[in-house]
Amino acid sequence: MEYRRFGDKYIVRLERGEEIVESIKELAIKENIKLGRVTGIGAVNKAKVGLFKVEEKKYYSHEFEGDMEIVSLAGNISEMNGETYIHFHIALADDSHKVIGGHLNYAYIGATGEIIIDVIDGRVDRKYSDEVGLNLFEFNI
Repeated sequence: MEYRRFGDKYIVRLERGEEIVESIKELAIKENIKLGRVTGIGAVNKAKVGLFKVEEKKYYSHEFEGDMEIVSLAGNISEMNGETYIHFHIALADDSHKVIGGHLNYAYIGATGEIIIDVIDGRVDRKYSDEVGLNLFEFNI
């Protein structure tokens, strides 16, 4: 991973074999990013993507392998219990131009990853909601 900071933005290049979620989490910890918006494009060769079933309060994930373009990576950086919390969604296109997407568990870069992090001045925590079954934004910090 290589990156540069320009004002309140980080421009990041991920290399082949790097995992997106963990790489961005490591960068956020290293650079003390407490809150941010993340967008990206690139190419991956292995990814695990999930869908949350609201009635069941459970994620169902599937792993995909092969060359895939990142049509869109979107998400955020926040905190939960004092730890860096990464939440991404991704849309991936395969060689037949079929697009799959959902909550990103992990994805490994196959060619390159171009990520932009917009740092937001502030802090937002997360708290688990028994009602919804997810870790929701908590604005009490």
